[in-house]
Amino acid sequence: MSQTIAVQDLRVGMYVHLDLGWMSHPFPLSSFRISSPEQIATIRSLGLQRLRWAPERSALDDERPAEGSRVEATPSVAPFETAEQRAARRRREALAAQRAAAQQCERQYIEAGRAWRDAMDAVPQRPEQARVTTESLTGALLDKMLVDGEMCIRLLSTGAGDRATAHALNVAVISLLLGRAFGLARDEMLDLGVGALLHDVGKIDIPDRLHHLDDGFTSAELNAYRDHVARGVAQGRRMTLTPAALLVLAQHHEHADGSGFPMRLTVERMATGARIVSLVNRYDNLCNPALLARALTPHEALSILFAQSRTKYDPAILNAFIKMMGVYPAGSVVQLSDERYAMVVSVNSSRPLRPRLLVHDARIARDEALFLDLETEPEVGIRRSLSPAKLPREALEYLAPRHRLTYFFEPAPTRAEVEALDEEIGA
Repeated sequence: MSQTIAVQDLRVGMYVHLDLGWMSHPFPLSSFRISSPEQIATIRSLGLQRLRWAPERSALDDERPAEGSRVEATPSVAPFETAEQRAARRRREALAAQRAAAQQCERQYIEAGRAWRDAMDAVPQRPEQARVTTESLTGALLDKMLVDGEMCIRLLSTGAGDRATAHALNVAVISLLLGRAFGLARDEMLDLGVGALLHDVGKIDIPDRLHHLDDGFTSAELNAYRDHVARGVAQGRRMTLTPAALLVLAQHHEHADGSGFPMRLTVERMATGARIVSLVNRYDNLCNPALLARALTPHEALSILFAQSRTKYDPAILNAFIKMMGVYPAGSVVQLSDERYAMVVSVNSSRPLRPRLLVHDARIARDEALFLDLETEPEVGIRRSLSPAKLPREALEYLAPRHRLTYFFEPAPTRAEVEALDEEIGA
């Protein structure tokens, strides 16, 4: 049960909830346990007078409230709780935390999508405002991403609306995570993020039917489609983007072997940001094509990139991308070593071979299912990836694979946190 407290009474160890927009504060999450006086100072700088906190999730050296603070009493746990009741309560708490994390990710994604659409709407008449909005969005992403600890790539159950928004955010989020893995500096990450978010901005100047490459295009239509790159650079200059961000727009369809367009550059002449976005853009287009009937599973997309297209991408970036996404990226449908079917819901970018899964279990309602974390299940592994069409009907309805894959990110739980949760649930 949450209570409210004055910001001047905050203490290290309190678990607090910031009821602000995701882009309105610099913390990775809107709900967290305060770990330092510096965090308290940052919270006080946000202009809040009071905020919510959860005593039951706090870890205070002294359980007494801060002097002068006024809070309501918290209901205590039943004093004669049986082992069965205790296990049931802890499962409810774990399920509630799982749902809260998912909802928070969804809210952050929707807010990011809204900001991206605002930026795109501003491009024709207010180009510099479009740049400011895009830079602010990228800065907010980096505030959450450039923190200590590992990150998970998370599959969302909803998107930001239209395909263009989802594609821009997918490319930006994955590109920034890849840039993080390479240790890029913040200013380099800012250019990378802005370029990734705006890589297709030139498409606002061509007809909708030419926005996506089609095998049936005439030569004139193909040239018009490819012209979105030059048009994007022109728009980027109107927005006064930095030279590094402009290079992402100019080179996001170039290939390492010189087979791309419009300049047929080889890898030595491509900017680092463009090398990253070129690869991530292709991955997302394979998983989320304009025609859903042509969509590949994430596992199939990675296989094609590695086996058939490896000459088109910087080898170091391709290898790091595959390592980060995991052999079975979020959104993959798999069969486990114990024959059960599952869907990958998140991948720890530092430990990608042991993802978190939603497992088909006919005994448990889907919305009551706790994710299975393979990091703490050494006896269980993934046997193979499957096309959703090959799932038994019951498993297909239960797992409900997304027609379009929508990715976001969140801080990864530490191994100790995962193991402690497993012990509590199993107790």
